[in-house]
Amino acid sequence: MLKLFMIERKNRITNSGGKMRKIKIYSSNTCSNCTAAKEYIKEKGYEYEEKNVSTDKEAKKELIAMGYMGVPVIMIDEDVVVGFNKSKLDELL
Repeated sequence: MLKLFMIERKNRITNSGGKMRKIKIYSSNTCSNCTAAKEYIKEKGYEYEEKNVSTDKEAKKELIAMGYMGVPVIMIDEDVVVGFNKSKLDELL
């Protein structure tokens, strides 16, 4: 149980505003929008967990099980952003 808590704690990141966010990005090796989204989130001062569907079969299965077929899929706490949508990211972050 302690290990699970530590993983969850690692993924709950704060920026200078002090708000805690759990951010997970499903991406692929050849996705330019994925790269842009990851860079944008990093520039905003957040860290994230990346799930690369090109190299991680379990990540691909997770994504499909949630009903998504393309990347990037960005999960911020309980919210989901499909694609690189700056205005939606700004709203959620």
